Amino acid sequence: MGAVLGLVLGSGLLLIWLALTGTPRRPRPQSSEGGVAARLRLLLRHAGAQQVTVSALLGLCTGLGALVALLMLAVSGVLPVAAVFGLFAAYSPVAVLRGRARRAVGERAELWPDVVDDLASGVRAGLSLPEALTRVGERGPVPVRPAFVEFGARYQRTGRFGDALDRLKDELADPVGDRVVEALRVAREVGGGDLGSLLRSLSAFLRDDLRTRAELESRQSWTVNAARLAVAAPWVVLLLMSFQREVVGRYASVTGAVVLLGGAALCVVAYRLMVRVGRLPVERRVLA
Repeated sequence: MGAVLGLVLGSGLLLIWLALTGTPRRPRPQSSEGGVAARLRLLLRHAGAQQVTVSALLGLCTGLGALVALLMLAVSGVLPVAAVFGLFAAYSPVAVLRGRARRAVGERAELWPDVVDDLASGVRAGLSLPEALTRVGERGPVPVRPAFVEFGARYQRTGRFGDALDRLKDELADPVGDRVVEALRVAREVGGGDLGSLLRSLSAFLRDDLRTRAELESRQSWTVNAARLAVAAPWVVLLLMSFQREVVGRYASVTGAVVLLGGAALCVVAYRLMVRVGRLPVERRVLA
């Protein structure tokens, strides 16, 4: 009994000491609409579909899933088969958006060296930082022009360089853009005279990184293609079997439903694992 009391007392004293000496963690801000809604809104933004609301996306997923499920039920007459294909159809809009978002991020990464070159040339020509950033909205790559045009308009209205940079960073929502924006902010505040050479060095680094990543992606693309083929093959066979009710009717039992749902779960897990193995790490926003 005394040993137990001593252990409890020691644990209590240890917890008190950790609470007094530990570094408090800042809680992450929570979205008022929930984590899922925030992630979907960010996905829509990266995919270039800002005009689509989260409610509209969820409605599209639900409607498409229900429509496909009803069609498959009419064709096959088997509820588990219809439910599985309905789930796949419900997820398809999100999958399309994720593909568009990945392509958009890759395309934007290829544009950043040109954006940095435009900034460097503007600074070398004697323009101020706000003028160089505004000129990117006129002569820079087309996909990033709206964000820099908005920066120029906001800076002209308020005259606050820091606030305009914060808005620019939010509009770009890009790790490389964060680094460029923070470098410009520091140069503005401390009056860095080597901003031109810094931007040129950053441009060269970005081009080397893109070249290396392109080589690695070309070598690892077979992994992703193999994963897609392996996942799609059994469900294409099941789709063809659905037109023969006497064959697909075996899945109408509880055992058949368990087999279908288990197979779908295994396909999803295997696909995610293969894609994770074959995908290169994506740079995260650490300065947001």
